[in-house]
Amino acid sequence: MLSRKGIIPEEYVLTRLAEDPAEPRYRTRERRARFVSKKGNCNVAHKNIREQGRFLQDVFTTLVDLKWPHTLLIFTMSFLCSWLLFAMVWWLIAFAHGDLAPGEGTAVPCVTSIHSFSSAFLFSIEVQVTIGFGGRMVTEECPLAILILIVQNIVGLMINAIMLGCIFMKTSQAHRRAETLIFSKHAVITLRHGRLCFMLRVGDLRKSMIISATIHMQVVRKTTSPEGEVVPLHQVDIPMENGVGGNSIFLVAPLIIYHVIDSSSPLYDLAPSDLHHHQDLEIIVILEGVVETTGITTQARTSYLADEILWGQRFVPIVAEEDGRYSVDYSKFGNTVKVPTPLCTARQLDEDRSLLDALTLASARGPLRKRSVAVAKAKPKFSISPDSLS
Repeated sequence: MLSRKGIIPEEYVLTRLAEDPAEPRYRTRERRARFVSKKGNCNVAHKNIREQGRFLQDVFTTLVDLKWPHTLLIFTMSFLCSWLLFAMVWWLIAFAHGDLAPGEGTAVPCVTSIHSFSSAFLFSIEVQVTIGFGGRMVTEECPLAILILIVQNIVGLMINAIMLGCIFMKTSQAHRRAETLIFSKHAVITLRHGRLCFMLRVGDLRKSMIISATIHMQVVRKTTSPEGEVVPLHQVDIPMENGVGGNSIFLVAPLIIYHVIDSSSPLYDLAPSDLHHHQDLEIIVILEGVVETTGITTQARTSYLADEILWGQRFVPIVAEEDGRYSVDYSKFGNTVKVPTPLCTARQLDEDRSLLDALTLASARGPLRKRSVAVAKAKPKFSISPDSLS
């Protein structure tokens, strides 16, 4: 109707009718998949594993790695199955000895007060859990019953040891301690000692320390070899530095860990324009150490994509001295401020040091210019009268 009245051209109407309304008109490239999430979980799905029997060769680790609902289900079913199995054995012993028929068989039964499968099941629970209500007991009439009693006690102890050990290991896993090891949400690239540096902040919320703490960093990106081989997850270790030097850190207060971007760094050709979500770049940070209270080795991980790296910013100080001791303000843990930083790669900065000199001169002139203006606007605090000059 609109096209007939001349309000909308007919060509436009035909074009709109030919389009599929369910199909999106604009398609944007999806964000790069993380290899390691911000919380430290590895984003890897294992498929088409044919040798499933290898997991059964290490049953204890398999049970510990299971989720809590599956672990509790196995915990419950292991006891129920063992009780039912030995209840059937006790019932067969009583049936073979003739203890189930009232008024028949020998006067002394193998197990007293067993008249049905229900009573045999209750006796199985009493034996394995060592409750001992006193109504049922094994007599010396049947040596086989004594042997079954010993076997059930041994099996019950083994089940208790395995299942309780699995639950203890699940509740005291090392990654639980890693929940209080925190990293800054963003990383920054700025100048330090005249060199571009990749920086991040790490801290520990607990008072108990991490002994022999070490930190490592890897760059993960897709690369192609000169022979044409495509490596989807090429991992390159790069050195990290801190205030005490080396990879070992003394994590009593939050520290700023930094990596100097030099000619041997994989970030040597990284420019500010490359810090977007389309860039194939992920930096993984791994903090590892021994928990002081339990002696268990723990590991905390995080990663930074290209759009999570801030160029030309610096972390604000959060450690201050108050009342004779140092205080940490965690509300500013991830806060950053802008600082003068050259908008070029580390390679370009090394080849042309005049960029750094110009930046230093510009940053030095800024405060002086502001100060001169303030002095010009300031009113004199005293005046000289003509009488004092005479």
